[in-house]
Amino acid sequence: MVTVLKYGSKKEAINRLLNRLHKQIEEKGIDAYKYSGVIDLLKDPLEIQSNRRDEWK
Repeated sequence: MVTVLKYGSKKEAINRLLNRLHKQIEEKGIDAYKYSGVIDLLKDPLEIQSNRRDEWK
């Protein structure tokens, strides 16, 4: 999506554009907090990540 802000636009017009943009982002986004803390890890996340990267070697 392209949002055009013209030089000299009034604050109300800018706020309307930002509100419209914010609504569109919310509709397409996901709620990451919904999944926070769901997985119980047995190892440290950095250790898991380094092991995954070492698989390519």
